[in-house]
Amino acid sequence: MSAAATFDDVRELYQEIILDHGRHPRNHRRLDRPDGRADGDNPMCGDRISVEVERDAGLRLKDIGFQARGCAICIASGSLMTELCRGHTAEEVHALAACVRELARTGTAPAAEGWMAEALERLAPLSGVAAFPSRVKCATLAWHTLEAALGPGGKVSTE
Repeated sequence: MSAAATFDDVRELYQEIILDHGRHPRNHRRLDRPDGRADGDNPMCGDRISVEVERDAGLRLKDIGFQARGCAICIASGSLMTELCRGHTAEEVHALAACVRELARTGTAPAAEGWMAEALERLAPLSGVAAFPSRVKCATLAWHTLEAALGPGGKVSTE
């Protein structure tokens, strides 16, 4: 197999993952007992997202849900986020969110170990937005909104 075929195969797989999560988002729901909530808006693209979190006694994310209207990239990013952040602390989520922003902006994930390395591998499909700077905000809106939900809540805007 040539290098070009391998690159095309990976790009196609990444597109399939984005489309799957965009069409069939995981955890696209409201929570029964959230203890944190925030709303995000990307006025340039029209993406809107709400993220709700519920923490356990040890302050780990016990549950996370989101509701979104917008492009496949925004919805897929939110879907992947909910799968990867459950069970982690706010500090761990903030660290992963910073890595996601770098991945989306540069197309390359920073070096990581353990669960974060595995999470970044699953988030690799978002690396393609680096070639389209206007789409970086689509890929990162869910993460900014989750960080707000873990703090005082409120509204987040990409502008």
